[in-house]
Amino acid sequence: MRSMANHAGKQRGWASAARFYTPGMVTTPKTARGAQSTAADVRSALAELANPVVALSAARYFKTGPGQYGEGDVFVGVRVPVVRTVVRRFRGLPLAEIDALLDDAEHEHRAAGVMLLVAAYRGSPADVVEHYLEAVRRGRVNNWDLVDASSEFILGPWLLERDRGLLRELAASDSLWERRVAVLATFEFIRHGDASTTLELAEMLLGDREDLMQKAVGWMLREAGKRVSPEVLLGFLDAHAAAMPRTMLSYATEHLDPELRAQYRAMR
Repeated sequence: MRSMANHAGKQRGWASAARFYTPGMVTTPKTARGAQSTAADVRSALAELANPVVALSAARYFKTGPGQYGEGDVFVGVRVPVVRTVVRRFRGLPLAEIDALLDDAEHEHRAAGVMLLVAAYRGSPADVVEHYLEAVRRGRVNNWDLVDASSEFILGPWLLERDRGLLRELAASDSLWERRVAVLATFEFIRHGDASTTLELAEMLLGDREDLMQKAVGWMLREAGKRVSPEVLLGFLDAHAAAMPRTMLSYATEHLDPELRAQYRAMR
């Protein structure tokens, strides 16, 4: 799995994967007989490439055991770059067919679904946002890679010049994945020099006990310090380092000078 370790690893392999699309390039996929493609065609294409050894490895990596964050998730065994090649063939799949993929038990089917939504965003943003939020709220964008490959590329641009109350609502959810969707959407704002919503959500989530949320918040704070200004990060740390969970603080301070990093971590 291509750089799946990249977010803590740093959990960025899938988000990076979304960038292979050419925005605005919406096509109408066809089968060999010229008929409109369906979710079943995507499933068949993925099944042809499935590898049971890869499936076992992915199930371990994504913590699918009892009580773990990915409990019950099912993998067919298709690596991320291979999923991308399949998705490239089906860009322009109707949104109803993408919904069908998102409702599948198989992780790679849902991954293809979120990638196809990202690909469709430029051509039909309002419709894609509606379908995406419905999928998030019915629990179908339900692992960190699926969130990280989609939220910043769909909700991020949609909310860039709009009211962001939706993200505050998601950040207050009992669902780990809805909270992560909220935080990851702010990456797009950070790229445009605006860390205000990141800081607001980070303050809301200081007490979050989920490891995946602490990593996400710390990661976005670190990016705000790198891409907006160091003062943005340092100001937040001055105010909140003592109350930040250890993992969140570790991620947020990762790229600071060793002496400064040690100073903030000693406040914990």
